[in-house]
Amino acid sequence: MLIAIGGCSGAGKTVLARAIEARLSGCSVLALDSYYHAQEGLTLEDRALQNYDHPDSLDWPLLELHVRSLLTGSPAHVPVYLFDQHTRAVEPQIVEPQQFVLVEGILALHHAGLRDLARVRIFVETAQQECLRRRLERDIRERGRTQESVIEQYRASVHPMALEYVLPSKAHAHVIVSGERPIEHAVDEVLSYLL
Repeated sequence: MLIAIGGCSGAGKTVLARAIEARLSGCSVLALDSYYHAQEGLTLEDRALQNYDHPDSLDWPLLELHVRSLLTGSPAHVPVYLFDQHTRAVEPQIVEPQQFVLVEGILALHHAGLRDLARVRIFVETAQQECLRRRLERDIRERGRTQESVIEQYRASVHPMALEYVLPSKAHAHVIVSGERPIEHAVDEVLSYLL
């Protein structure tokens, strides 16, 4: 069974996916971030200028292929995305099929092909100010970014793409959970819908 988790950057999608994975036995988790296009043909500077919040930044056919493989009991060779290099690692990660497949990412509810495969579609709703605060904290700590670069990217692409693509995808959700309440509440809501 495929569960898709969407919401704005910094809303709490990854935290929710990990919490659901911990509560369900037999779960494979795919992050949409793994499916950014490989960018070896571009310089590092040009890679950094790409709009990673637009639907065209993702390799949807590969993602759908992997989801279908997992849903039919075959492993998937999932790309490993290197955020500091803005491209994929040479070696993929092997994800084994499980009873549940979770796909999480800002555009998980936007793409019709993925939506059609999902038995449960979840949207994590969080105030934009909180999303930006979390993104700043994460990108500086985990991705080696500066505060100025995170804020500039947020203004240039993250927020505009959220308005154009991410927030409208909430209309496709079966379950809308708060990304600002304790995570156990969101997990309980999802599992009560699921089970």
